[in-house]
Amino acid sequence: MSKLYIGNLSRAATAAELRQLFGARQLRLCGPVLLKAGYAFVDCPDQNWAIRAIETLSGKVELHGKVMEVDYSVPKKLRSRKLQIRNIPPHLQWEVLDGLLAQYGTVENVEQVNTDTEAAVVNVTYATREEARGAIEKLSGHQFENYSFRISYIPDEEGTAPPRSRRGDYSSREHGHSPGRSAQSKQLDFPLRILVPTQFVGAIIGKEGLTIKNLTKQTQSKVDIHRKENAGASEKPVTIHASPEGASEACRMILEIMQKEADETKSVEEIPLKILAYNSLVGRLIGKEGRNLKKIEQDTGTKITISPLQDLTFYNPERTITVKGTIEACSHAEVEIMRKLREAYENDMLTANHQGNLIPGLNLSALGIFSTGLSMLPSSAGPRGAAAASYNPFASRSAHLSGLYAAPQIGVFPHQHPVPEQEVVFLFIPSQAVGAIIGKKGHHIKQLARFAGASIKIAPAEGPDVSERMVIITGPPEAQFKAQGRIFGKLKEENFFNPKEEVKLKAHIRVPSSAAGRVIGKGGKTVNELQNLTSAEVIVPRDQTPDENEEVIVKIIGHFFASQTAQRKIREIVQQVKQQEQKHPQGAGPSSQSQPQRTK
Repeated sequence: MSKLYIGNLSRAATAAELRQLFGARQLRLCGPVLLKAGYAFVDCPDQNWAIRAIETLSGKVELHGKVMEVDYSVPKKLRSRKLQIRNIPPHLQWEVLDGLLAQYGTVENVEQVNTDTEAAVVNVTYATREEARGAIEKLSGHQFENYSFRISYIPDEEGTAPPRSRRGDYSSREHGHSPGRSAQSKQLDFPLRILVPTQFVGAIIGKEGLTIKNLTKQTQSKVDIHRKENAGASEKPVTIHASPEGASEACRMILEIMQKEADETKSVEEIPLKILAYNSLVGRLIGKEGRNLKKIEQDTGTKITISPLQDLTFYNPERTITVKGTIEACSHAEVEIMRKLREAYENDMLTANHQGNLIPGLNLSALGIFSTGLSMLPSSAGPRGAAAASYNPFASRSAHLSGLYAAPQIGVFPHQHPVPEQEVVFLFIPSQAVGAIIGKKGHHIKQLARFAGASIKIAPAEGPDVSERMVIITGPPEAQFKAQGRIFGKLKEENFFNPKEEVKLKAHIRVPSSAAGRVIGKGGKTVNELQNLTSAEVIVPRDQTPDENEEVIVKIIGHFFASQTAQRKIREIVQQVKQQEQKHPQGAGPSSQSQPQRTK
């Protein structure tokens, strides 16, 4: 829960009036309203609701002629190093924000908070309370474009502890760890994530939250039921933070609660266990020729299936491991599955500093930082030497790329970035989808352009009966990722593709004609490897005539991740060719003389 302080209240105000005021604005409260003379305290279900209440009420709503002040209730002893900054421009780049925050001291951690507001919210931890105090004094009301920063202290449970050189030690939904957890578990927090049918969420929580409180107390775990994720979906994700033993026991208890509810309501006969995991870990769970998975099935008496790679989308970056069997068998299988996933994760963490990024030229930390999503790996060494601390499942949508492509993030706020090069991508969408992308009076496309930090234009139709229209996206790599990702997602969301049909779009990018041969490779080797790696279809049409800029078109067809990876790999090849040409301006390598061809 998140406790709020309501100040500047009239002495005539009542608890009932405050409840009615919150309810009229669809702001949720939990627990009693603690009313004092001239002020009150209320509890919100979580940080998201607290932010919504502060932004909706503070300085904006009158009660008995007095304008209310609403902020986090933070005891003085907990007003230490942690701040929350709200009303940040949604298109603000990480580097700009990081540089601004660094002016007031050493920033140990910055985390995005998922909200329903257009503006962004982050939680910031400074190295000392003095630095935090200076930041809150100087940044309160700071104007950036048309946005005015709003800053509050948030509870710092470790405020009296010495500063620690680590990043990402809290989930972006709620903060803190269960009592009794060891220092080792704080250093490597790899939660169990499962899917539960939405119809059983109420039973898991229990009346007034008693069931979930009892569960977390018995298992010494922290359980987050993400009820706001995937509105209207038949299943909701649940994240369990605990020791391996505690997480397994919590999982078993949840299965038992659901089975009991199903028996009483006679709603379903069998409730499978569904574990969420990133693709880079799943391969090692399966093992060579499926040996690991088969052994777990044999040892536990369960049937295990894994969702196909094609199901991965911009909004669903995890694969689902479905386990069928008795509760006892499923619980046994969960222990073995998580042991394998945990081993793979630990190995990734050990080698994080030595792995290259499969999607070159892309600053992952700047991607979609202010939109809901999932991340795979925290930074193993932050820019200020901070050590990796925890698996952070709700940090940023962009970061899950590291999980999909086994490319852990190396630092969350890189400081030495060259000015990103503007890229142009021509994305083709169904003609009937143009209205959805533009939105009423152009609202959606303008909002998308602001969010992505890109120029987005829809080219005029070439004829009355064309089946597709061209969207011209101009911006750096991070902007391309965000803009294209939202377009793919919008088409799926608006049902322009069947529910079981994968959203595949065609993208055109221009490359120097001198680099076309390198994209193809000798005998088509490079383009074939590229297609195998990305699952995208890459076409370099034969006999293209270069345009006035000596460029030719490369066509890419595939789902979102396939297209993005192919685009980045092709840009990398082009960059290599440019660097070689700069070193040897008079020479031309044999690869640059290859003739373009079509490869499928």
